[in-house]
Amino acid sequence: MNAHLGSAVLASAAALKLQPVAPGMSENHRLRLFSGSANLQLSQEVARYLGMDLGPMIRKRFADGELYVQIQESIRGCDVYLLQPSCQPVNDHLMELLIMIDACRRASARQITAVLPYYGYARADRKTAGRESITAKLVANLITQAGANRVLAMDLHAAQIQGYFDIPFDHVYGSPVLLDYLVSKQLHDIVVVSPDVGGVARARAFAKKLDDAPLAIIDKRRQAHNVAEVLNVIGDVKGKTAVLVDDMIDTGGTIAEGAKLLREEGARQVYACATHAVFSPPAMERLSGGLFEEVIVTNTIPIPESNRFPELVVLSVANLLGETIWRIHEDTSVSSMFR
Repeated sequence: MNAHLGSAVLASAAALKLQPVAPGMSENHRLRLFSGSANLQLSQEVARYLGMDLGPMIRKRFADGELYVQIQESIRGCDVYLLQPSCQPVNDHLMELLIMIDACRRASARQITAVLPYYGYARADRKTAGRESITAKLVANLITQAGANRVLAMDLHAAQIQGYFDIPFDHVYGSPVLLDYLVSKQLHDIVVVSPDVGGVARARAFAKKLDDAPLAIIDKRRQAHNVAEVLNVIGDVKGKTAVLVDDMIDTGGTIAEGAKLLREEGARQVYACATHAVFSPPAMERLSGGLFEEVIVTNTIPIPESNRFPELVVLSVANLLGETIWRIHEDTSVSSMFR
């Protein structure tokens, strides 16, 4: 470099108070984590795991209910992770996520990852009758068109939803957290139970991690949305500790009826495990009252005190999500976490 030109550059840098970036630090400074309003506590736990603070952001509503989001720091050239489950109120939280993505895109973020611990609208993943919408695909389109470069989600209701996205998609599971807790309880004579035929693959994978525990299936017929009629149990549960495994508990009808049937078939104890505690009314009444020894869920969705009951156990997935975010940021394997 020309000596005079070099001096001019250094003088300009001094005038602007530019500081040299320490080796190895620039990439870490590129990582930014922001939280929507859906589950701030989980986001704070994830931030603590990563050893950082949540990014400052203004969230407010106009008088007519419209949402407003403004990022309060420069994210130009940064890898931004936006943590927001699309739980109740689903439409508000989904719209807030889309606005956050758009704000980051317009702020010149290098990469935007939408982190959805709970992916709402996932139950309509295909057409089962004429003139239906496939909302799982619609939400995928909205997130992509808003400007997300990558999606991280936990325990999708249907695994094929990953294919609805034309951007990279990381699908992680809450089962390691649930399994660690069950193992710590040192239960005996466990049989893992799928509450329906559609959940057999999930239950089988769960049973394999519990020393290849036997598997049972509840045969049910669904008459309408959120209404299930349980018929019989396929498998031996008599005198055993039955562990019902599902991805979510919404109104609790399926899992409560399944527990009643397991009791009738002679199960000694009944535990329920699910990643997402949606808990729409009348879930509280169905799940409490001694039907289960414990109802074990994670904190992908915030559970207010009004929805808690003595049998409820809430486990945190913050470390799991934090480790996944770090591995994505460092371009290392995510799938190896679950082997």
